[in-house]
Amino acid sequence: MAVHFNESTVNAESNGVRARRQRLLTRERISGTNILLDRLTLDPGSAVELAVPPASLVWFQMLEGQATLEHANGAERLSDSHLVLLPPRFRGTLASGAGAVLLHAEVPDAARFDSGFASKPPGLRIVDWKNEPVLDSQHDARKRIYVVTPKLFGIRAIKGEMIIYPPGTRASNHHHEGAEHFMYVTRGRGTAHANERPFPVRKGDIVYYPDRERHYFLSEGDEDMVFVEFFVPGEYRTVWAKDEPVCTWLPSGRNFRGEKPARDIRAHGGADAASPQDV
Repeated sequence: MAVHFNESTVNAESNGVRARRQRLLTRERISGTNILLDRLTLDPGSAVELAVPPASLVWFQMLEGQATLEHANGAERLSDSHLVLLPPRFRGTLASGAGAVLLHAEVPDAARFDSGFASKPPGLRIVDWKNEPVLDSQHDARKRIYVVTPKLFGIRAIKGEMIIYPPGTRASNHHHEGAEHFMYVTRGRGTAHANERPFPVRKGDIVYYPDRERHYFLSEGDEDMVFVEFFVPGEYRTVWAKDEPVCTWLPSGRNFRGEKPARDIRAHGGADAASPQDV
């Protein structure tokens, strides 16, 4: 069944110089989960060592502030619009002069979900999601931005997207077959449903759905509700509840900044047999 909690309820532990970690999704909290999720807070002048196990897939998403990722081949300046994929055996340091907050996720033994992961592991990749295409819902005012996909990161073990719900919008009731996933609310508030059971959600909430649990969100309040969601593995099937409209996503021709996007994505819908792999 769904697991729901706010990040404020999770104690922080020291993690590096002037940095703290909150362990959000763990196998102690969710038995058998394949997603390990942390929230890292870097105070001004902080530094965190990053080390990826040989068989793991790791990514992190900047939520607030700025940081510099230093590694053997150079340094990367990051802002709150960046997502980063760290390859197996990666070692580096994430430092922040003014402070930063990020989500950090690991998929242990990622080759279970991606047959090419062990023989051809991905390299270091950085994506500015604000340059990615915005897709418009055919039925309402919701918007979608893909942030972790096979095309962007060259992996199939995990897939991620950002969903924007203007006030009063809702998704159709549905479930996924072949993947577990979590949602992290970055803005706004609303009501989530799990097997038709409603519960309120707000900024900083994590909602974890196991494989095959029916769910949908309703945005409430006077501002957009925004969340990111990630699936493991990245290939799965979506099944819509009876008499619910099937979501279809149409290219808007713009990115989050209202400019020409970094790439094009064709229209696609939830009636497809499986999750799209050309995004």
